[in-house]
Amino acid sequence: MRRADRLFRLVQILRRRKLSRARELAEELEVSERTIYRDIRDLAASGVPVEGEAGVGYILRDGYDLPPLMFDADEIEALVVGARMVQSWTDPQMARAASDALSKIEAVVPERLRGLIGGIPIAVADIPQEPISVSMPVLRRAIRERSMINIDYGDVKGDLTQRRVWPLGMLFFGSVWLLAGWCELRNAFRVFRADRILKMDVLTERYRPTPGRTLRDYLISEGVEGEVLNGLGR
Repeated sequence: MRRADRLFRLVQILRRRKLSRARELAEELEVSERTIYRDIRDLAASGVPVEGEAGVGYILRDGYDLPPLMFDADEIEALVVGARMVQSWTDPQMARAASDALSKIEAVVPERLRGLIGGIPIAVADIPQEPISVSMPVLRRAIRERSMINIDYGDVKGDLTQRRVWPLGMLFFGSVWLLAGWCELRNAFRVFRADRILKMDVLTERYRPTPGRTLRDYLISEGVEGEVLNGLGR
């Protein structure tokens, strides 16, 4: 790998993680820890806001933006396959957004890679979805804006309860979308099947991220680790 490519990847890794240790960076980039120390020093000298020290770890301060990105063949393949999954397994609004994103990617990649957008030989089958009565775009917006919601929820026995929920995030398991949230009725994390939410009202009241009540905290409590948590930040 060219050094310029390695430095670019190093910045990308630092951007997606809260804290990165030299040993972890060296393993991922397949170089020595001494090389990582030198690369970090050179990045800092060139103006990249990297903070930290050997033996502790490194972070990239918020607000740092890279120049416009170029994608290699593997990255394009990952983006296209991911977009096809979104198109097959989500609601029409998100499917359209995935198509628009692919069009934007196609417009910026080099000519030699442009043909990959439509020519990747990986198919994604449609998975029959359980019918959902609430608006998924409205629910996703509530998650983004941290808006409280009231829901009427029918459990597996058919019993109906009314819940006041902090909507934290969506989870996908095969043919079922789940809402992970903090339930004020139970004063605990709860996961709700989207197809069993019979009614939803989005409130003007918003919740504040609270330690112990975040999506990351829920996933950790369920034993999730690795890149899934890295993508959520802190």
